[in-house]
Amino acid sequence: MNGHNLTMLTDLYQLTMVNGYFKTGTAHRVAVFDLFFRRLPWGNGYALAAGLEQVIEYLRELRFTADDLAYLRSLQLFSEEFLDYLGQMRFTGDIDAVVEGTPVFPGEPLVRVRAPIAQAQLLETTIANIINHQTLIATKAARVMEAAGDTKVMEFGLRRAQGPDAGLYGSRAAFIGGCQSTSNVLAGQLYDIPVAGTHAHSWVMSFPDELTAFRAYAKAYPHACLLLVDTYDTIRSGVPNAIRVAKELEADGNKLLGIRLDSGDLAYLSKVARQMLDDAGLEHAIIVGSGDLDENIIRDLRMQGAKIDSWGVGTKLITGDDNPALGGVYKLVALEENGQLVPKIKVSENAEKTTNPGVKDTVRFYSLESGKALADLIIFADEQVPPHGPLTIFDPVDTWKRKTLRDYDTERLLEPIFRGGKQVYECPSVQEIQKHARKQLEHFWPEYKRPNNPEKYIVDLSEELWNRKHTMIRELRASYAENH
Repeated sequence: MNGHNLTMLTDLYQLTMVNGYFKTGTAHRVAVFDLFFRRLPWGNGYALAAGLEQVIEYLRELRFTADDLAYLRSLQLFSEEFLDYLGQMRFTGDIDAVVEGTPVFPGEPLVRVRAPIAQAQLLETTIANIINHQTLIATKAARVMEAAGDTKVMEFGLRRAQGPDAGLYGSRAAFIGGCQSTSNVLAGQLYDIPVAGTHAHSWVMSFPDELTAFRAYAKAYPHACLLLVDTYDTIRSGVPNAIRVAKELEADGNKLLGIRLDSGDLAYLSKVARQMLDDAGLEHAIIVGSGDLDENIIRDLRMQGAKIDSWGVGTKLITGDDNPALGGVYKLVALEENGQLVPKIKVSENAEKTTNPGVKDTVRFYSLESGKALADLIIFADEQVPPHGPLTIFDPVDTWKRKTLRDYDTERLLEPIFRGGKQVYECPSVQEIQKHARKQLEHFWPEYKRPNNPEKYIVDLSEELWNRKHTMIRELRASYAENH
């Protein structure tokens, strides 16, 4: 990889297909692809879109270098004419996308690509890689934040991430999902995310005893001293030594910031430590909890009355742990025929894998009374909906389930990002994205945001889209039966 040029970060079959389009003279045909996912990770009530800024960076730098072409030549799969074609390729199409920090749901286009099919096909692997990863981690972070409630969360999973890029962009996504800080210094530098951290057990173990280690750390950081107290014995050694150092700091006009618990029964230890700190007049000192935490453990600890003010969440956040992939897919939905875009559909015996045809958008409906989200409707991009209702929508599978929406505002989720290969969207800072995510989530009732067994949010197809989809399925089935 050369800098941010990710053009070669693709699957070989993308290049063999592009070569096929080139050889058949169809590379210029305009195609439309959607990136979407079929299932919510962890059974969550929503996913949080993330990764668009990196997609934009990828598209801006899209070009095959001389070294890239030399490598492809060495594979002995491609002609010189095709390699010359790749050498001149730049992205010239249109991109529409859901902006980062927006709650999204299965089936909804997160990114819509309209471009010559050779270009659009080439983008699949990289766009899916970027959006799938960051959306997954942002969603996991939002789950952790929901469990943490009014306490704070620091992401510190860099050492356990699946490589440097996963660590860097995972930190970015975790911040979008609501984490207040990261231990990742590079993420702090690149994205202006607040960085946080104290010391490890090795610091304590490198000194003759724990008290000496604490005193040395307090001397080095008198204004930001937070001590890890579980190296030897939390209650009989760590907390008493931290209190002793705190009193020494106070004698010099400084204050102990707090302590960190990294092992053991955090509910019990935090309650005992809190009482010991308070009895010593250190009510201001915070308690940080860490150690293979996730949203479920944090929720349970808070239910048990743990006296923890801030959480350090690492491995299970940065890796997605029990759901390590989003599973987003990139599907052809329309193709130019005789100068017109014609809807395309993939039909499967598995209803979940049958795609929604055509150039689409998603409309979100908000109650004028409460401001809360009522439902999403996937529609053809050129469709209109009544501005304030009434509108009756129905479940695309159980069509007898119907709901009439009244007195609403609407929002179309896809925004223009590229037009004719030129970027028309200005990327906000991650701080602005985090604020956007927080504001967006406020539009959803708590029932949809429960980490476990959330209420299912309504996502339906417009009647026009539903009819077109099922007409195409019937026609394809009939044609197959006739010819076989």
